[in-house]
Amino acid sequence: MPQRPSLRFRSNLLRTGLDRLSRRVVLPVLATAIGLLGLAQPLRAQVLVPHTTEIDPEQLEYIGLELLQDADRWARFQQFAEAIPRAELASQLLPENAQVWAILGSLYVQTDRFDEGLSALLRARQIEPENAAIRFALGSAYFQGGDYAGTIAELHAGLELMPNTPGALFDLGNAYFVTNQFELAIANYEDAFAQNAEFWPALNNIGLVHYEQGHVDRAIAQWETSTTIAPQEAEPLLARAAALYAQGEREVGLTLAEEALRLDVRYADLEFLKENLWGEQLLKAAEQLLATPRLQAVIAQSSQSEPIFIRP
Repeated sequence: MPQRPSLRFRSNLLRTGLDRLSRRVVLPVLATAIGLLGLAQPLRAQVLVPHTTEIDPEQLEYIGLELLQDADRWARFQQFAEAIPRAELASQLLPENAQVWAILGSLYVQTDRFDEGLSALLRARQIEPENAAIRFALGSAYFQGGDYAGTIAELHAGLELMPNTPGALFDLGNAYFVTNQFELAIANYEDAFAQNAEFWPALNNIGLVHYEQGHVDRAIAQWETSTTIAPQEAEPLLARAAALYAQGEREVGLTLAEEALRLDVRYADLEFLKENLWGEQLLKAAEQLLATPRLQAVIAQSSQSEPIFIRP
């Protein structure tokens, strides 16, 4: 399945404008800039005073944007050790560029450097308070830090600037879900799905809300529809399996769960399910299902390791 961040938040890397960056910056100029910032290795001995290349502001801007593009490229492949130093250097060259700080902040958050990420994102917002993508990224950071009031405020601010953004509506639904504002959560999930009929996570999460409310049949219907839209996704399959197993439909539940775990064995871990906002009632049902010998065998085979013993 496509990788989705835990807590169901996708940090926006704010790539706006990156594809239009100039390719005219040549490596010697970039090397000179790095040297000026003290990152180049010094020579052991010099007889003459070296000539220093003058770099005008336009060249520095090109270099900073090139570094930012390079950081973004590395981040796409989850190579944060390569991406972050480039984004940090870009922030030194372009200290008043909101996009630089937004990308750097998002990278920090994704690598659990939360305080640094929040600081960078706040600086981005200070520079461009009317940038919706920055407000969305800041909302994501607040969510991961457990500040749900901040999350809701930033996402609302971003949606005022860029309405009908499915990802932001979905994220707002998550914030309402974890604060037990179930009807608002469902309303935002429905709005997200209305903007994108392929956006199965919105329907999946409506099912999660319904199950916690005790509306089991409604939840199962949402997961069935999610699977129709995205048949290769493990989560709605396993959620439906757990619900059916708990209702006494043991064979159907086990069969669906086997299919789900062969798609993505990560869903055998209750902690992973919690991170993906499974509530207490559904977790109890999943724990009973996943602990069966039949599924423990599937888990062991899928992970090519010892069976995963389900943590309460």
